[in-house]
Amino acid sequence: MRTDSNRTDRARPWPVRPAVGFLHPLEVLKDQDLDPAEKREILAAWASDASAVEHRPSQRWLLGTPAPVPLSEVLSALSRLDRDARS
Repeated sequence: MRTDSNRTDRARPWPVRPAVGFLHPLEVLKDQDLDPAEKREILAAWASDASAVEHRPSQRWLLGTPAPVPLSEVLSALSRLDRDARS
């Protein structure tokens, strides 16, 4: 999701977009076409309660992904993104 530098910061609908093509949160981190902010948006949407699987609160299933993943793996990917940003 590339935007031009003249873009104004406006609230976007949630979620930003489906995570089509991602099987696991670590794949979001490895995607070279996404900048860190875009990666954070996707991972945050994946971690959101809106992506929780009914009757399985420890699982998240983001629109566009083929199967649920453990919330712990999504949070781990977010932590890794933060560590990479600090280094």
